[in-house]
Amino acid sequence: MAKQDVYLGRIETIGGHQLLSGWLSAKHPLRHMDLPLFTAALATAALGCIAIYSATRPSLLALGRDPNFYLKRQLAFLALAMVVFVISLLFDYRQLRGLAPLIYLAGIGLLVLVLSPIGHTTLGAQRWITVGILQIQPSEIMKLVLIVALSALWADKGANTGLGRVVLAVALAAVPAALIYLQPDLGTVLVLVFLAFSIVVVAGARLRWIGLLVALSAGVFVLVLHLGLLHDYQIKRLTAFLDQSSKSTAAYNLQQSRTAVASGGLTGKGLFRGTQTNLDYVPENHTDFIFTVVGEETGFAGSLLLIGLFSFLIWRALRIAMMSKDQFGARLAAGVGAMLAFQLFINVGMTIGIVPVVGIPLPFVSYGGSSLLTSFCAVGILMNIHMRRFI
Repeated sequence: MAKQDVYLGRIETIGGHQLLSGWLSAKHPLRHMDLPLFTAALATAALGCIAIYSATRPSLLALGRDPNFYLKRQLAFLALAMVVFVISLLFDYRQLRGLAPLIYLAGIGLLVLVLSPIGHTTLGAQRWITVGILQIQPSEIMKLVLIVALSALWADKGANTGLGRVVLAVALAAVPAALIYLQPDLGTVLVLVFLAFSIVVVAGARLRWIGLLVALSAGVFVLVLHLGLLHDYQIKRLTAFLDQSSKSTAAYNLQQSRTAVASGGLTGKGLFRGTQTNLDYVPENHTDFIFTVVGEETGFAGSLLLIGLFSFLIWRALRIAMMSKDQFGARLAAGVGAMLAFQLFINVGMTIGIVPVVGIPLPFVSYGGSSLLTSFCAVGILMNIHMRRFI
């Protein structure tokens, strides 16, 4: 029996026949699945389910309802997210490049539908579309759609990075940002702006165009404030951040959030024993303020574990970007890493008072189907890029 070495594998030849082929071949995508990436994402989602149960159980019991209601729904979302994750592995991610214009237009179409009469409104925000028993939040999906669109824009090696292409990138981000602002959803608008900026930087745009983008963003922010385009609750959140000792409701909510995180100490008060959590002092603590539950009940140790898992996911995304065999894959992976990093920083930052409250969910952790599905789809695309780096 003769043995013949091949790249990253071996082919055994018996009687002139090669035995190593198909999915067993060294370059087959299934042999290069990034299992640590998937494990970290799944572990983060599991921590989220525990936090959601802890955050919602007391109020549901007080109302005489099933204390497992939100947990069951999140587990159902997680099961569906696994299906989305698998689907995102089955096709070659490079096909997304040609489909990018259609994907972008579909995303814009969903945002337009949200603002139409079929859009669903909750607590004064019109952000959802009801499809059967599911409520879809297109603004969450648009984050990943924009990453695909901008990655396709700079998919060619040595692509023009001049002003024209930068302006096109700004336009691609501005259209969905404007539609999402009308919902209103300032947090997602900021995510889209950051994603556009990040991919422009990664694509190698000239420094003067990057500086122009920063100046333009600052100018738009000042103009929005000057024209009074922010809603009253957004202004109250901004003033509460600037004066966290005030007696306003927004400042009070922020104070309760900081108190919850600080009271956890080193190891926390124990699962389901958080005072601020059980007494429902922190608003929306199963969605935007989910980190307060982690901080209060698991303390610094649990918070560090959660942030560590996110750091691993972000590092893995950047590693995949560097290992990608093509520019499109590199842009996609870098965009996903930027999305996770920005949302982590803003979500955790607003719960401890270092950034204004803008309403951004914590990926994998906050309650909500659209966010969870988008997050696992993003992980699937990352693994897709990693799996196909040799073919």
